[in-house]
Amino acid sequence: MIHILEQQDSPTSVYISQIRDKEIQKDSMRFRTNITRIGQALAMEIGKTLNYKTIETTTPLGIAKSRVISDQIVIASILRAAIPMHQGFLNIFDNAENAFLSEYRSYNPDNTFEIKFEYMSSPSINGKTLIIADPMLATGQSIVTAINGLLQNGTPQKIHIASIIASKQGIEHIETNTQGLNIEIWTAALDPILNAHGYIVPGLGDAGDLCFGQKL
Repeated sequence: MIHILEQQDSPTSVYISQIRDKEIQKDSMRFRTNITRIGQALAMEIGKTLNYKTIETTTPLGIAKSRVISDQIVIASILRAAIPMHQGFLNIFDNAENAFLSEYRSYNPDNTFEIKFEYMSSPSINGKTLIIADPMLATGQSIVTAINGLLQNGTPQKIHIASIIASKQGIEHIETNTQGLNIEIWTAALDPILNAHGYIVPGLGDAGDLCFGQKL
């Protein structure tokens, strides 16, 4: 199942417009703040689908019944672009466990590339609700590689994939290569195509560079 936040008018649409704007992008702090805000919006939407239980809460005047999340949540982010987005999720799911993965594109002479997976720090995800955050869901290869790596630490009851901007091709790649897993995909915006270098068009550029500066 795919959920696209931009299909309904909300303040999230303003943040998406700003992170796409090449002039506003020059303010890296504002860019990171908007990525965090969109992460929070995605977390709120995902939160509506989680499992809840009733507890009793003691107030100064008595006892109140409250509904709280019963799922054990693990937020997994692909470094480095997902760091502000990860914080947005933690702002909502403040008791979540955390996982981090290091992946990068390794280009071949013919300009094709493969995803190199170098590092993972993760708790057990067995029986838990796994949220994988990656701002740009382009080819989908990074997400599939992340899922395969994380599954070394158990089988989650549910996987939520969260992105800021996704491509149709990337979503199709994930659906084709993750059959048998309980997955929902959430994105703030869905763009139509990838260019010859595998970047989303119109997209916004390199999210990692815009957050933290250009790399060598």
